[in-house]
Amino acid sequence: MIMAHIDSASVACGVYAGSASITIATAVRCHQLGVEVGAHPGYDDPEGFGRREREVSPEQIEALVTFQVAALAAVVPVAYVKPHGALYHRCQSDPASADAVARVAKAHGVGLVGQPGLELLAAARRAGVPAYREGFADRLLLFDGSLAPRTQPGAVLDAPTAAAQAVRLARSGQYDTVCIHGDSEGAAAVAAAVRAALREAGVETGPLARQ
Repeated sequence: MIMAHIDSASVACGVYAGSASITIATAVRCHQLGVEVGAHPGYDDPEGFGRREREVSPEQIEALVTFQVAALAAVVPVAYVKPHGALYHRCQSDPASADAVARVAKAHGVGLVGQPGLELLAAARRAGVPAYREGFADRLLLFDGSLAPRTQPGAVLDAPTAAAQAVRLARSGQYDTVCIHGDSEGAAAVAAAVRAALREAGVETGPLARQ
């Protein structure tokens, strides 16, 4: 089970994947196991798993994210907000969309997760909330630090490669958290390998918002 190998979980809020019942069960299980819960809101696009861009305004984004974060926060304490899929990538490059999500995070008194040097974390700083720098263990990174498209061969890394990449990211001092996608094939094995590699490298880990 992947939860045995992680400190924080970004939980989908039942809009682009799963259901209200699945969201509640997942969040409660995390809470029982001591795994920190972050809200992982995305577009209302279950057919595309939230990974297709939608033509919505920043105001609509704020309303959609408000709905999802509030729903999760009614079940368990929410420690941070990290947009999902296409919304995440939009917020990395569009200041207005990033600010919309940051306003929701500020309303809940929590921080935002995003990649260093991009708009999502800039919006967090403008809003005066914590900005958590995220790296990706299980995805191929391009020269500019962005993620290779999933359609590109080799874009999703196997467990040994992901573990080595996680150690490099952690040792760089440029990241606060390392992401593993729970919906990828073999995610639990990847998480176990990453955890073991970080421990062997002497890297201490813990819940993101408690660091």
